[in-house]
Amino acid sequence: MTGTREATARAENHLVEALGRAGHRLTGPRLTVAEMVARRDGYFTAADLEADAGRRQTGIGRATIFRALDLFASLGLVERVDLPDGEHAYVACDPVHHHHAICTGCGRSLDVDDFGLTRALAEVGQRSGFRVTAHRLEVFGLCSACQARQDEPA
Repeated sequence: MTGTREATARAENHLVEALGRAGHRLTGPRLTVAEMVARRDGYFTAADLEADAGRRQTGIGRATIFRALDLFASLGLVERVDLPDGEHAYVACDPVHHHHAICTGCGRSLDVDDFGLTRALAEVGQRSGFRVTAHRLEVFGLCSACQARQDEPA
């Protein structure tokens, strides 16, 4: 098994195990959507999964994909992100609080650490009296590979 296939299998197993631990039925359509999500490297849209399902002739429709994504999101297995152009997409992730850096060139998504954001939010609370109960940070730009491609002479 190649490294990419191993990573896909681990990601798929992680999704399936999390569904089982949460007490959800492991239906064929859910398993298929989990497999399609695990194969993704970077952000993806529901339309991307719908196109994959069509190419693979899974018989899974748009409503099933959205229901599975909603379930995965409720378990913290995928997170919905709002792209700079207003489109909604998803990234597969671990169910712990984190932030994303998303490449606008290739779509790759990286989990990034706090980098002082917690302190900044505490300061917002102290100065304004506002109690922050949740936050979300998405950073957009170009990954190092896309930057290198941009810098190559034509």
